[in-house]
Amino acid sequence: MFMEDVDELDFKILEMLWENGRASFTEMAERLNLSESTVRKRVQSLKRRGVIKRFTIEVDPLKIGMRTVAIVGIDVDPTKLLEAAQRLCELKEVRTVATSTGDHMIMTEIWTRDGRELTRLISEKIGKIDGVRRICPAIILEKLKT
Repeated sequence: MFMEDVDELDFKILEMLWENGRASFTEMAERLNLSESTVRKRVQSLKRRGVIKRFTIEVDPLKIGMRTVAIVGIDVDPTKLLEAAQRLCELKEVRTVATSTGDHMIMTEIWTRDGRELTRLISEKIGKIDGVRRICPAIILEKLKT
């Protein structure tokens, strides 16, 4: 997938979907002054080419009782990187897992009900994953943009 494969119209459609993933093809067509079938075909093409991977929802963690959101950097033995990352993916509290360069080898976003639950998760589950050497949590105070 190269940048030239996504044109200006595709970007406009993507922006509308980022703003409202439930926007109908008819709504988008009206805003773009196009036919519904043109928008539908463009979205289908974006999905088929892997530009759009899936449609998701955004949940406010506070509204579901998750008062502690943390970005947690994790360092592991290099030979255990992918295995540890996969184990983290299996934990329900871990919302995002990414391998990275920089300060930490793995970066995660974790939602828990409170600090005590985060502490338990780190000590009883994450800390026991084979290869984990260091865990560096940072509690999110306020998300300004997602």
